[in-house]
Amino acid sequence: MKLQHYLGGLESLGPVSTETRVFVEEWEKRIFGIHTAMMALSSQLPLPATPSAFRTVWTWADLRKGAEAMNPFDYFKYRYYEKWLGGICGYFVANGYITEEELEARTAEYYADPDKPLPQDSAAPAAGTTIDQRVERYLMEGDSPKSDLDIAPAFKEGDAVHIRNVPSIVHTRLPGFLRNRSGVVETVYPGAYGYLTDTGTDGIGAPMPVYCVRFAVEELWPGNTEPNVTLYADLYATYVATAA
Repeated sequence: MKLQHYLGGLESLGPVSTETRVFVEEWEKRIFGIHTAMMALSSQLPLPATPSAFRTVWTWADLRKGAEAMNPFDYFKYRYYEKWLGGICGYFVANGYITEEELEARTAEYYADPDKPLPQDSAAPAAGTTIDQRVERYLMEGDSPKSDLDIAPAFKEGDAVHIRNVPSIVHTRLPGFLRNRSGVVETVYPGAYGYLTDTGTDGIGAPMPVYCVRFAVEELWPGNTEPNVTLYADLYATYVATAA
């Protein structure tokens, strides 16, 4: 990606965090829970119907687009789940669940009094009802990008290919360091795969073949790699073109 959300292959970015804990602070669990509930309520899986007022579709791509829309200086300043929170808040504002002014006012209230009780919805269903059941089933079953469509791949194993330099105005699944590079198809995965939502400009959305492409790292980063190292990348067909 050319966006700041993907840093692979970039140099001189300073020290890299080696934090291994999934959740460093308690509030991060709440952000993950909100995201998971939004995913479950958006899912097209045959899950229990719920009385939720959540009426739109939320996907991983929405979360990532929200993070990538941040000013790059802010992006590098905030923690992982703070970026999630920014993406979620932006989504709720954009879809009319709350106004920016209402969100700012509510935020100011809790800055002034962090111990203030959270608002309670008198109409909210009790624990263990259909919303909980839907979220629990979603966590067990998840979403799959695999499609039932039978789409013939354009390349076969061993074919030399060139990686396109697709637009990246919004979220894309192509690592920036592979743009305009050449590789060899290592594996053609059976079936066709889509993305959870159309990414906008780079061609992902509808199901398509996916390839594992092999790259020689000395060609990716000349003069700055260890010898005899190979990199493999799973790439959607829209990114893969015939070698010149």
